[in-house]
Amino acid sequence: MEQLVYIALLGALGCLCRYFLSGLVYQVFGTSFPYGTLAVNLIGAFLIGLVMEFSVRSAAIPPTLRFAITIGFLGGLTTFSTFSFETFRLLEDGALLIAFVNVLVSVVACLTCTWIGIMVARAL
Repeated sequence: MEQLVYIALLGALGCLCRYFLSGLVYQVFGTSFPYGTLAVNLIGAFLIGLVMEFSVRSAAIPPTLRFAITIGFLGGLTTFSTFSFETFRLLEDGALLIAFVNVLVSVVACLTCTWIGIMVARAL
C-alpha cells in the first residue's frame, strides 16, 4: 500500500510538471507544432534511461523509489495519449507533413534521449 502512495504522489507531481513545462514551451514556441508535448516526452525519455540504467548498475535507487519515479513521476510527466491526439488532429486538419514530422521526430528523438540517459548513467 505504501508503494501505491509513493507512485500516486510522484504521479501527481509529474502531471503538474507536465502542465507547467508544456505550457511554458507553448508560450515560447507557439502552438503551430506540438512543442510542449514533445518537450515533456523528451525529458521523460532521457530520465527513464538515466534512472533505469543507474538503478540496474547500482543499489543507490531502491526498487520502491525506482517504481515511484518511473511509474509515478515519469508516467505523469510524459504523455503518449496527448501525442496521439495532437497527431490525429494534425491529420484531421490536413497538416499531413507536420503530423509526419511530429511522429518521426517524437520517436527518433525520444529513443535518442533514452540512449543518452543510459550513456550518462553508465558514465556515473
